[in-house]
Amino acid sequence: MTESAAGPGARKAAELSVVAPVYNEARSIEALLKRLVPVLEQCATSFEIIFVDDGSTDPTLQVVRAANQTDGRIRALSLSRNFGKEVAIAAGLDYASGAATIIMDADLQHPPELIESFVAHWRKGYKNVFAQRVDPVYHPIRRLLTQRFYKLFGSVGDIRLPEGAGDFRLLDAQAVAALRVMREHARFSKGLYAWIGFKSIGVPFEVEARAHGVSKFSYRKLTNLALDGLMSFSTIPLKVWSYIGLATSLLALTLASFFLIRTLILGVDVPGYASLIVSITFFAGIQLLSLGIIGEYIGRIFAEVKRRPLYLIEERIGIAPLLPDDPVRPD
Repeated sequence: MTESAAGPGARKAAELSVVAPVYNEARSIEALLKRLVPVLEQCATSFEIIFVDDGSTDPTLQVVRAANQTDGRIRALSLSRNFGKEVAIAAGLDYASGAATIIMDADLQHPPELIESFVAHWRKGYKNVFAQRVDPVYHPIRRLLTQRFYKLFGSVGDIRLPEGAGDFRLLDAQAVAALRVMREHARFSKGLYAWIGFKSIGVPFEVEARAHGVSKFSYRKLTNLALDGLMSFSTIPLKVWSYIGLATSLLALTLASFFLIRTLILGVDVPGYASLIVSITFFAGIQLLSLGIIGEYIGRIFAEVKRRPLYLIEERIGIAPLLPDDPVRPD
């Protein structure tokens, strides 16, 4: 039996919440609900499905609104513009009421049937149950770059990312509460999931092909996300330039000593301007590169100190506003 569409004031806490960020996924939502709702009805006493519309330009929101009219457990947040998937996930977590919350994509690459295994582990006491890809369907180049990123992050990051783990996971209410207080704008959710800790376990799965359309993540967006991850959880890029500066200084001192000794003992003059120009150009390039990295960190600090809200909501469907005086979950 489904709940009737209800107004925001009638909303009650659910045992399970599902948060699905969507961007131009109108053609996938109906197919997702056909598989997702029966699974949730089987493994939860009550549930809600929150679609977070991240500024879609297709009829995504209209499809969700129609679904809400027939089943009040299907709800939505419509953001005022495209803020990006990471922020859309944060918005969904802010409004999730469940004792546990499941994060998943709406394109059917995350099989809803895996949720039963998530819930089983959660009831055994695990608070961070994540899906681990064992046979990703990515393009070979993207798969190679992803593998290299995990290895690089493991080498320089302050935390360890489980390889193959993504956003598809179940989080206990305690873990969700921990994530809600993290309001940074340069968000790398995979790192935040690992940073909060809690009792965790991975569940292997094979990524399914997209039901419709193509991935919204370009290589440029993936590169920016990787940089967000490295700079949010490591200061190695800054430390590296300290080591490079020290090594360069030692090299310069060694060369200066060599030329001085050669001139004093052998009477050989130092060659003309070519070597000087090359040296100046080389070291100027290093300085500009190091300043660029420092500037990237300063820019991120500037974005944080402005304290703008993570997102703005244009419309809620079946969801009550958050309390205006709530310091953890600002509306």
